[in-house]
Order: sequence, then C-alpha cells, then structure tokens
Amino acid sequence: MHTRTLGQGLEVSAIGLGAMGMSQSYGPNRGDRDDMIGVLRHAIESGITLIDTAEVYGPFDNEELVGEAIAPLRDRVVLATKFGFDLSSGAMGGPDSRPDSIRAAVEGSLRRLDIDTIDLLYQHRVDPDVPIEDVAGTVGELIAEGKARHFGMSEPGVETLRRAHAVTPVTAVQNEYSLWTRDPEKEILPACRELSIGLVPFSPLGKGFFTGTVKPGDTFAAGEIRANVPRFSEENLAANYALVEHVTALADAKDATPAQVALAWLLAQDPHLVPIPGTRRRERVDENAAATALALSADEVADLNGLADRIGIAGERYNEALMRMVGR
Repeated sequence: MHTRTLGQGLEVSAIGLGAMGMSQSYGPNRGDRDDMIGVLRHAIESGITLIDTAEVYGPFDNEELVGEAIAPLRDRVVLATKFGFDLSSGAMGGPDSRPDSIRAAVEGSLRRLDIDTIDLLYQHRVDPDVPIEDVAGTVGELIAEGKARHFGMSEPGVETLRRAHAVTPVTAVQNEYSLWTRDPEKEILPACRELSIGLVPFSPLGKGFFTGTVKPGDTFAAGEIRANVPRFSEENLAANYALVEHVTALADAKDATPAQVALAWLLAQDPHLVPIPGTRRRERVDENAAATALALSADEVADLNGLADRIGIAGERYNEALMRMVGR
C-alpha cells in the first residue's frame, strides 16, 4: 500500500476505510459484528492505516466496533473520529460544538474506542451558533492535553476553514468528493493546497453508485441513506447511469473495475488526497486498495474530468435539510 501525507505531516495509507456503513445507512440490517471486526482487521493487515468513524454512527455503536477491532493493532492505525452533533436523546439532533460538548464527546469517544489519544479529531459539521475560533481553540487545548493529535473539519465553508486554521492548524478536511460530486474543486481543494491541508473524500464511490452494482430501477429500503438522496430516485438514477456506463467501459479496457477507475481518478486529483471508501466485505477492501496501482493516462484523467459536465448530474447529493448543513 502506498502512503500519502495529509497536513501537519500526518502520513496515512493512500486509501483509507470508512466504517460508517458497518453500523448504519446501507440497509436496515447492520453487519454481523464478528464479520465487521474481521473486515476491519483484514484492512489493517492489508496496509490500510486510516480508519474513520464518528460518535454519531449508530450512534456510538460504530466507535465501539472499531475500538474492539483495532485493539490488537492500535500501533498500525491512524484513527479518525468526529464530534459535533447533539446526541442527548440517543439519536442525531442538531449541530452542537459548544466547548463543553466537544470535551464530553471526546471523553466518550476515548472510552468507546478504548484509546488514550484520537489521532485525527474532526468537527463533523460546522455549528453556526458557536464561533469557529472557540471550536478550534478547544481542539487545540485537547491536542495540548494529549487527548488528540490532529484537528480536522468536515464540509466547512472556505472562510470558516481559514478562520479555524488560523487558531489551530487543520490537518485534513473531509468532504464528499467523487466523479459526480465535484463541489470541493471550486474553493475547498484550492484552499487546502494553499494551506497545506489534506483532503479526505468520503463517499468517493458515490454511495456505491460507481461500483456498478446499483442499476436503474433499483429501490432502497427506508433504512437506507440512498432512499433519501435525490440522485437515487427512480428517474434520476436512470439518467445518471450513463456516468457508470462510461466508467465501466474504461475499466473494461484497463482490466479493472469501475470502482478502481473512480478511485484512481480521485487519487490523480491531488497528491495529498486520501479517499475513504466504506465496505462490509473483505474482497471490496482488496479491490479498493488495488486502485492505488491503477495508472490512468493524462488523457483518461482529462476525459473523466469532463464527464459530469458532458453528461450532467440529475438530482442533489443530499436532501434539502442535509444540504443546509454543508459549506457553512
């Protein structure tokens, strides 16, 4: 596995693993706990070092799962988790990044993960009611106390990112970024380059869309995140499938899979970019990791760069409520 460096000299595997789907969002049933522990350990044994979780996944269950999985392999893992939502009811409420709430969240994460220090601590979403300077300052204090090593932000607006970075250096920004979600290219990716901050794309395969396993006519159960994503509505899914057909044709020509092409394209966008595809299956871990060895020519990258503009994207990446929580 190749490695890459995010901000502040944090070295990680070129492909990480997002653990969210092991506990929620992709079907009404969670992955079998023992199986998921096996998948996580297989990923680490295969050279994947960046594992991503959050207190809100479950809530709480995913951190416990990840903590148990990494226990015998802790020294080989860069562990990322997140704070920033009100979970007092046991379910996800609105944003909450008050300093006292951040500290309480971190103590809970440390306990569930059974670790002494969080390697990469993200603000999950910007809280418009708390000055970002207060958030960054609190995380800076936690770093000084040894409870965290690095500060990250997820889906911030560029000016918010700059203000936070001026208080406590930001190591990584985690944003949705894929062949059909190109938003970071406008402002966030250039700002990350300017400020020497790494970019960690989540949903780099478009919530499974670019694996080629989602077909027009597919429907999604009420417990699935895709049931509430406009791009996966029946009409939009059919229109968007032309994107997958194009990527699949290129993959076939290169003896690769559509997912590997989608990940290789992302890796070609910036040397300090590390995607974190999620999966519940060992074979998908291996498939995704192999994308680091897939070479795309400059012409192939340019062709994929223009794909979304040529074909168009039908539907937003989130519903209206979730769209209001990004870019703040």
